[in-house]
Amino acid sequence: MSKLSAIKNAKVVLGDEIIIGSIGVSDGEIISVDQSSGTTGLDFQGDYLLPGLIELHTDQLENHYRPRPGIFWNPMAALQAHDAQVAASGITTVYDAVRLGSDADTKNMGEHVDVLVGAIEQANREQRLRAEHLVHLRCELSSHDTLDQFDQYCEREIVKLASLMDHTPGQRQFVKMEQYYAYYQGRTGRSDAEMERFIADRKADQAKYSDRNRRAIVARSREAGLALASHDDATIAHVDEALEDGVAISEFPTTLDAALAARNAELAILMGAPNVVRGKSHSGNISATDLAEQGLLDILSSDYVPFSLLQAAFSLTKNSDQISLPQSVALVTKNPAKAAGLEDRGEIAQGKRADLVRVTLPEDGVPIVRAVWRDGLRIA
Repeated sequence: MSKLSAIKNAKVVLGDEIIIGSIGVSDGEIISVDQSSGTTGLDFQGDYLLPGLIELHTDQLENHYRPRPGIFWNPMAALQAHDAQVAASGITTVYDAVRLGSDADTKNMGEHVDVLVGAIEQANREQRLRAEHLVHLRCELSSHDTLDQFDQYCEREIVKLASLMDHTPGQRQFVKMEQYYAYYQGRTGRSDAEMERFIADRKADQAKYSDRNRRAIVARSREAGLALASHDDATIAHVDEALEDGVAISEFPTTLDAALAARNAELAILMGAPNVVRGKSHSGNISATDLAEQGLLDILSSDYVPFSLLQAAFSLTKNSDQISLPQSVALVTKNPAKAAGLEDRGEIAQGKRADLVRVTLPEDGVPIVRAVWRDGLRIA
């Protein structure tokens, strides 16, 4: 991997402006940022220079590991394929979301959690990965074994974030039951009668396990020093509960009321980048672009399409006169770094890590990643 020392003639996206400038790098750290085209270093020829993107919630590792229902891929091969896709999308720090909690489709989830977390730990030890990989525990509160799995992994060194999730039909993400049927029945092929039994079982599990699991996971997260996120907040009461639990991030609020309450509670509001790119939620919920235009969006997550993170940053600026490129880039760099407590990265500034992305923006508006560096080393 080539080591970076300087860049010249770049459109440098800073925290509040874009300059035609140059930067210097030493030992993986930015040592200078100058508002001049520069005379030495790699010539960007006017391409954009962005900080490395920071992804707090992606499900793509699980999708590579289980590419088809019932098919599980070699975990290291799945991780390396995921890592290559992430790095080529300009992401230099990624929180891999690993689901906790068995259900009717995956009755032995604990075995898969062990496999995936173990693969990330091994790959980090063996320096197999391009991006820096950390773990985000997605805690399905309505599952009978979520708490047992959480206790096994919450103190692992690579585990830095946990989210409190509840996908029970009829609330949060799936207030509209037609959306729930479309998602689960379409994916599993269950008959109407089978879906009715499935829904009844999910509601019974929620009544039995959700409150108990939530209280215990919140307490254990505090002990372990994990950042907490709520998930799919739909009401003011949901946000009030999150605030009481010490949550720092409101992931994917589904209504304007919930987003406003999260802002008033000073929670970081995270939405999906695919929502921005598509112009709407895949579940029929609120538009992330609408929230951004109202100042109710802090962080974007690629969720299920890694490249959408970079694409959304440029789409927001193109489609809204109210949002500048530095503001939209902050949604995928500086703001997630702040929310996750990553003080050494997320912006192009002296003393920060040289996690950098070279981007060309053609006329069609779909950005092209030309090169990616992590700690000053070329990774893509």
